[in-house]
Amino acid sequence: MSELSIGVIADDFTGATDIAGLLKRVGYRVIQIIGVPEDDGDYPSADAVVVALKSRTAPVGDAVSESLAALDWFERRGVRQVIFKYCSTFDSTADGNIGPVADALLEKTGEEIAIICPAFPENGRTIYNGHLFVGDVLLENSSMRDHPLTPMRRSDLAGLMQAQSRHSTGLVPFRVVERGAEAVRQALSDLQRSGHRYAVVDAIRDADLLTIGSPLRDARLMTGGSGIALGLGRGDVAAADPARSAEGSSISGRDLVLSGSCSERTREQVAHFRKSYPALQLDPLALASEPGGAQRALEWIADQPSDGPVLVYSTEDPAGVRAAQDALGVAAAGKIVEDALAAIAVGATGAGVGRLIAAGGETSGAIVKALGVTWLEIGTEIAPGVPWTRPGGETPIHLALKSGNFGGPRFFEDAFATPF
Repeated sequence: MSELSIGVIADDFTGATDIAGLLKRVGYRVIQIIGVPEDDGDYPSADAVVVALKSRTAPVGDAVSESLAALDWFERRGVRQVIFKYCSTFDSTADGNIGPVADALLEKTGEEIAIICPAFPENGRTIYNGHLFVGDVLLENSSMRDHPLTPMRRSDLAGLMQAQSRHSTGLVPFRVVERGAEAVRQALSDLQRSGHRYAVVDAIRDADLLTIGSPLRDARLMTGGSGIALGLGRGDVAAADPARSAEGSSISGRDLVLSGSCSERTREQVAHFRKSYPALQLDPLALASEPGGAQRALEWIADQPSDGPVLVYSTEDPAGVRAAQDALGVAAAGKIVEDALAAIAVGATGAGVGRLIAAGGETSGAIVKALGVTWLEIGTEIAPGVPWTRPGGETPIHLALKSGNFGGPRFFEDAFATPF
């Protein structure tokens, strides 16, 4: 692989495709690699590489060590800039993993100060006076307060970061951002001189991300959501090879949705899809007590008309999630569902599924690993932050890895109407 301009370390698989799609949008040739890359891996040339880790809810030590291993791989290839990508809702706990991973990357790169900017206004994620908003409400008042793994009960990003990090976090408020790139540059310099190692940067419009990106062209390390990629568009990257992009852009086989996300938006998408297409709900308690649930689901899929999409889901409202977690334990309930959906993905792919949507970060990670995918080519954006992808190698399938909170109510239907 040739020398890289940008290396991204993403803490989950849907977040990785999210920023990969945006980097492609602003002009980079980009691929996504699953897990820490192999030194002898056969990867195509790219200007930007996104390494997808399943580290968001991993033990802190594992998240740090995998992130540093990815950084080492980038440094051996002369990467110019590293981005630590996390969720636009800052999904984490008081123990991490955003703070510990960012601290480790900050120390290893030697960067003096790094921004914290999970804003993605195009998808309704904005930061004002250091507080993160989801749509029109503070993060702490959004549906994320009931997330089964990373419930978000406060919205001030500096406070969230300082609960996890060894370093102090300052703020570049919107009144500075609206004055332009040079004002942002000066504010970051002032914060660094006053002893801060991180700076939350306000952004309420897509244009703010362009302003923020300008003074950070030479930053060794940035942290944030996928939106920060919009400020890094370059005119000096090589254009994508249209012949290669067109190659294999069509694919045969039936369409399948596997949904493990329990976010409010995914619940809307599941409810909308079920009005028109066959759908089968998986019950974690039944999966735990009755072996063979994945096989029964595969048999059900085979019995459905092949000329339309079908859905298999474990998506549930917060009360249903709590009931399963109370009965099985939080970790066990999640693993049972992930294992079942991953087994269904493997079986369905072998039975001829051509396009597969995985809804939810944990679900997507389990499915991609079960399919043995090592890297992904990035295709067309279906919705902001969600592109189609095509696995490298011999896996004949198109995948869409959807963050639980992304996409409109018709996302599943719109995806199957969108070519690669």
